[in-house]
Amino acid sequence: MGILQDITLVITGGTRGLGLAIAKAAVAEGGRVVIGSRSADAVDAAVAGLRSAGASATGIACDVSDLAQVEALAEHAVATFGGFDAWINNAGYAAPYGPTMHVSPGAFLRTVQTNVIGTYHGSLVALRAFLPAGRGKLINILGRGDDGRPSPNQTGYAASKAYLRSFTLGLAQEYRNAGVGIFAYNPGMMTTDFLTDLQAVSGYEDRLKVMPTVIRMWAHPPEIPARKVVWLASAATDGKTGLHLRAMNPGQMLGGALREGLRRLTGQKPAAADLKVALVPAALPLPRRGGR
Repeated sequence: MGILQDITLVITGGTRGLGLAIAKAAVAEGGRVVIGSRSADAVDAAVAGLRSAGASATGIACDVSDLAQVEALAEHAVATFGGFDAWINNAGYAAPYGPTMHVSPGAFLRTVQTNVIGTYHGSLVALRAFLPAGRGKLINILGRGDDGRPSPNQTGYAASKAYLRSFTLGLAQEYRNAGVGIFAYNPGMMTTDFLTDLQAVSGYEDRLKVMPTVIRMWAHPPEIPARKVVWLASAATDGKTGLHLRAMNPGQMLGGALREGLRRLTGQKPAAADLKVALVPAALPLPRRGGR
């Protein structure tokens, strides 16, 4: 019997990458999953794949920036499985890489609406169910920037994750005696299309040339952090609200750098990097370099 036997999880952004990996890890431990994503076709495909493997899975299209759609996702979980025991706010978006004022306002605002407002909506809907019952697990997924350090050319994404860390840990303190587990988890860099299929403001793409090396050193498959999310959703974390966990630690970062250094010293050819960078026009004229 798995650690999530008879546990129902709602996962936003659950049709690919980390979200889908969490869904697969959850059902492998006996859980039931309800997934949401902006694309109805993607939801249908993901649910069909999970069910073909014998999983108890369902889902509907859900844009987390729309509270009514998040409420509908919760209602779907109740209608299908009688309720839900854990809610994972995983849906995320990153604006194109580049200076903030050269990124389109629409892309910047979508980052805020998905990461900040979407997580607020999911937390609101989940806690409406959990607090009266005195039980449940809310897990908010963080990312680069959650430590509050500046991340030039990724300010929208990084700032949203710093907000989410503060927001999540604040919630945990507010409701520390409510019987509900509220957790923040940074899964680190993962080999998903969120990392390998990028957009960049035209003129700044050269700054991403280092990414294949970074990926080799520090990225890991999403299945690894997915197992930690499953653990957070299980009874193992009962009474441990307020946990803030990170998949990557200084030792792992040092190990990755040492492996890359050894590869270069020994002349080993690196594996081909599967990195795609799509260019988008700058929202403002690019600044001149080297003079007026």
